[in-house]
Amino acid sequence: MNILEIIAKKRDKKILDKEEIEYFIKEYTNGNVTDYQAAALVMAIYINGMNDEEITNLTIAMAHSGEMLDLSVFGRNVVDKHSTGGVGDKVTLILAPIIASFGIPVAKMSGRGLGFTGGTIDKLESIPGYCTNISIEEFVENVKNIGISLIGQTLNLAPADKKIYALRDTISCTDSIPLIASSIMSKKIAAGANKIVLDVTCGSGAFMQTYEEAKMLSETMNRIGKLATKETVCVITNMEEPLGYAIGNNLEVIEAVKFLKQDMPEDVKEVVLELGAYMIKLAGLGENIEENKQRILEKVRSGEAYQKLIELVKNQGGDTTYLDDTNQFAKAKYILEVKAKQGGYIASIAARQVGELSGYLGAGRVRKEDPIDETVGIILKKKTGDFVQLGEVLAYIHANDEEKGKKAVEELQNIYQIQVEKTQKLKTIIDVR
Repeated sequence: MNILEIIAKKRDKKILDKEEIEYFIKEYTNGNVTDYQAAALVMAIYINGMNDEEITNLTIAMAHSGEMLDLSVFGRNVVDKHSTGGVGDKVTLILAPIIASFGIPVAKMSGRGLGFTGGTIDKLESIPGYCTNISIEEFVENVKNIGISLIGQTLNLAPADKKIYALRDTISCTDSIPLIASSIMSKKIAAGANKIVLDVTCGSGAFMQTYEEAKMLSETMNRIGKLATKETVCVITNMEEPLGYAIGNNLEVIEAVKFLKQDMPEDVKEVVLELGAYMIKLAGLGENIEENKQRILEKVRSGEAYQKLIELVKNQGGDTTYLDDTNQFAKAKYILEVKAKQGGYIASIAARQVGELSGYLGAGRVRKEDPIDETVGIILKKKTGDFVQLGEVLAYIHANDEEKGKKAVEELQNIYQIQVEKTQKLKTIIDVR
């Protein structure tokens, strides 16, 4: 088999067979196919596309390019949740303990964030003492003992995807449905799930900017799931404005903790309920989605979900007194008010711009090795559809650099779009596929 023949075949709009795709993934992972050859094939895929069988074969090959996590010890229904990313997305911190409180095993590996804010692991590490770097044996044992463990990616999962992902970025081939779908699904399959609930975010703060793009991605991942015998549900959620009110690392942890103590921002609640209800269904514990949502709310009201969070943090070395009293979390040196420059209704708060501003303050990173500031970020007080008066506080900037903080205040004032005409709250759940 020859990589040049494979490149030429896809260049000429022909269908690659399973063996050709497996050969490419294996040899590229091993370094026997060069970056420029891989770039040529990726570009041909970007231009000419792939059919469902090709995408599935690519997904499976990438999943098997490294280590595979075996979670079969937890039974037939191992359900995982994944988000395509957004601004203020602290859903895993809330949903994982809720799901575990139902007796559904939660064995989740998460990554560090690149871009706007930290990932789930960065946020967990803002809880003093919480250890995300443990052995796979301890990880599995934790789930056996208390039903939940959230750790960093200690296994070499889907290394072919990592190489192709980085390559796509350098040759302007990021927005390809076959390549995005196979990237997401390969990591989920390698992580051991056999049932997957995907939060496909849509809007200015998401990778999929339009509903049509999000719908196409969802449908593609559903078809991959079916061909790979992994039952998959995609929930398309709105990311035109940040999710919840907190953007930043320990700021989002605090919001997540408050949620489990029944202080639930409406948009976060809707996402948690929708994703959670489908996770319960896929786990075989309830077919009725609306009933499942009520059961989730009861787990929060009873305190069971919060107690499961306490168990998780304590079991992995974290100081649970920070959860009991969130005022203990370290605070940024400067907390600055952002005031409305006019009265009226909030027409929009572009999620991407808010995310970029949070990253500018130090809440995110450009490279994986970059340091991250746990304390900085943004707390919104007003969101789309709310009425504000001239001079009313729209948000608070949390900064450790005074000049950056002052600049962020000006930037956020301009990001908030205010108009005289009344505006509607944004719809949070757009579609389920």
